[in-house]
Amino acid sequence: MEKAFKLDFENDRAGSLYVNCCGCSQTEGLHSFGPASKPHYLIHYVLNGKGIFRFQDKEYRLEAGFGFLIPPEELVFYQADEKEPWSYLWVGFGGSRAEEYLTAMGLSRRHPIFSCSRDQELYSLVRDMMEHNTYGVADDLRRNGLLGVFLSILAESAGVVAKDEKDKGNQYVKKAVSFIQSNYCNPIKVTDVADYVCINRSYLYTLFQEYLGMSPQRFLTTFRITKARELLDSTSYPIESIALSCGYSDALVFTKAFRSMKGMSPSQYRKQSHRENSREQLQEVEGLIARLVQEGKNRQ
Repeated sequence: MEKAFKLDFENDRAGSLYVNCCGCSQTEGLHSFGPASKPHYLIHYVLNGKGIFRFQDKEYRLEAGFGFLIPPEELVFYQADEKEPWSYLWVGFGGSRAEEYLTAMGLSRRHPIFSCSRDQELYSLVRDMMEHNTYGVADDLRRNGLLGVFLSILAESAGVVAKDEKDKGNQYVKKAVSFIQSNYCNPIKVTDVADYVCINRSYLYTLFQEYLGMSPQRFLTTFRITKARELLDSTSYPIESIALSCGYSDALVFTKAFRSMKGMSPSQYRKQSHRENSREQLQEVEGLIARLVQEGKNRQ
């Protein structure tokens, strides 16, 4: 048995993210659900007590501060502890971007368990959803907005449990590489890259050495000099402009970095180079990126 306060909303929807249902439950010992499925995504968060969650031949023992994701149309089973039955809240939702958001948060069929310490905020949001329960557009917009806040709290503070460290490492490096590709033209440093992916600089160094065989600083410099070579080959821009275009505010620092990597100054390179050489260098960097992506696919 369970004492539940729940609401189901109109679910014939089209949109990027919307609430299907929500509620709070205080269960009795050994109260269970399933094995059964749900037609939408469902997130449960444990407020008190203990219980188990079974999914895809795995059993997870959970307590307060942990939660689990139920993907749509997947058989699951969960049960309250006999002596310390759990109380939990839940939110069911769907939308064209629901899976995308969950994946970005680190939640998936492979990694359905998370932890979060912000229980009072999550509870308040679900209560707010339940209080605004009419069919009217105002309450509909409010509920869906609250769902976005609910997921953002999980994205900010949730730790995905039992996620493969290789998967996480690969994701960090891919995000770091993408950041460098988009921002090499700005005067970013390795600390900026580490801050962007939310890890410390030493761990970022370790991951780059493992996945790409070079340091983050080496990759950043290589990418910048590669882009500088393209500009030297294809434009008549002054050296100072090329330096600025590749993230160097000081042309002398740029020239030193270029000479260190290519054994000649940018001006000398411009006189001697052929565009084929630039394409080969670019392919080398693209090959590093392609290898990173492939390693990620191989681990999936």
